[in-house]
Amino acid sequence: MREYLKFYIDGQWVDPASSATFEVINPATEQVAGRVALGSAADVDRAVAAARRAFPAYASSSVADRVDLLHAIEGEFTKRRADLGAALTEEMGAPTALANGFQLDLVAGHLAEAISILENFAFSEQRGQTLLIKEPIGVCGLIAPWNWPLNQIAVKLFPALATGCTTVLKPSEQSPFNAQILAETLDAAGVPAGVFNLVQGDGPGVGTQLSVHPDVDMISFTGSTRAGVEIARNAAATVKRVTQELGGKGADLVLDDDAFADNVAGGVTGMMMNSGQTCSATTRMLVPAHRMAEAIEVARAAAEQVTVGDPAEDVTIGPVVSQAQFDKIQALIQKGIDEGATLVSGGTGRPDGLERGFYVKPTVFANVTNDMTIAREEIFGPVQSILGYTDLDDAVAIANDTEYGLASNVSGADLDTARAVAARIRSGWVSINGAVDFGAPFGGYRRSGNGREWGAYGFEEYLEVKGILGYEPEV
Repeated sequence: MREYLKFYIDGQWVDPASSATFEVINPATEQVAGRVALGSAADVDRAVAAARRAFPAYASSSVADRVDLLHAIEGEFTKRRADLGAALTEEMGAPTALANGFQLDLVAGHLAEAISILENFAFSEQRGQTLLIKEPIGVCGLIAPWNWPLNQIAVKLFPALATGCTTVLKPSEQSPFNAQILAETLDAAGVPAGVFNLVQGDGPGVGTQLSVHPDVDMISFTGSTRAGVEIARNAAATVKRVTQELGGKGADLVLDDDAFADNVAGGVTGMMMNSGQTCSATTRMLVPAHRMAEAIEVARAAAEQVTVGDPAEDVTIGPVVSQAQFDKIQALIQKGIDEGATLVSGGTGRPDGLERGFYVKPTVFANVTNDMTIAREEIFGPVQSILGYTDLDDAVAIANDTEYGLASNVSGADLDTARAVAARIRSGWVSINGAVDFGAPFGGYRRSGNGREWGAYGFEEYLEVKGILGYEPEV
């Protein structure tokens, strides 16, 4: 059993202020996998003070020094990939292929992208008689979720370090092991004392304390919309910058063309990756109404190919993260049945043969209307809803009829049509045929949050812009 009972503060592993601990449950077995210390206001104060002391020197470090540091982190990360993958499987149920593959490949990709951007980033430019300088914002509180834990740390931490900020990280208490190993990685890479600090804990004990702390200049949060609202409220009194990547209810708009069947099948299996626990998952599939019957048969066959089981084995998806998450998903599946959606596959209860663990049946609903609960609320499980549209105007209207606006997708062989439709969707990220770009800005409209992560746009969130007036125009 893992025990992580120290925090990483000011370049040292230190004892927490109290003896409180949190038991981490392995969602595949429902057994205790380990314990982590629970931080408090005193721990946050200590970590923030360390970050504040370290800020002046680190903020004035050269770009070359920060590039070297990120390269050192890259080298140490590569050494610890196997340890990090094992932790992800144990603490949040990601199948080993996913945990050791895409979950870690994302981190490596974001780190490589941060290095590339930093090497060429313009921290100053002259416009007319004004010199514009981009300076690190200061001490940043980074609050990460449990579903893609390392990825969500990466898109916060690496831009913060690249731009000269100092940091205090609070990972989710439900998936804290990976962050502890990452802290060991950063320590081995030689991150200067106080530049990175780790305090484990829950929302009230650590997250709220970071949000209200007067010496924290910025909060970057990924999680539920409900929690994001509370963080914004808590941060308001100190007028700190708050960036948030929150919930989603994205649309996968499937065009009426010869690629229809492949796109429906790919859409179903794609959204179920990571057991559907992805804020950017396109959980509302929009298909031409006259092809609904065909979509049902294709989606049923695709869902039946999604294997569920022990994440240590060769399966498509493992369990969802917790009993609370399992119960929420079960209630929403039942709500879909009660409200009259057509249950194509899956349903309530565990898959056959799995009596223990938070396993959910890969579930598809069809003939869903956009006023149904399963089309409005973020389920965060392997549950796909298929809605019919009459024409492309109707499809766009359905796609935009949501309080969220994080990520959507347009699937089709006609790229001109797909691009025209994508431009009309009110969402921060719209992929065409599942395209991914580490340099593209990622973030939400409406209740999906504010600010952007990924690429150069992610750098901007950690920078203040200063205008120094009185320069002569360049000739």
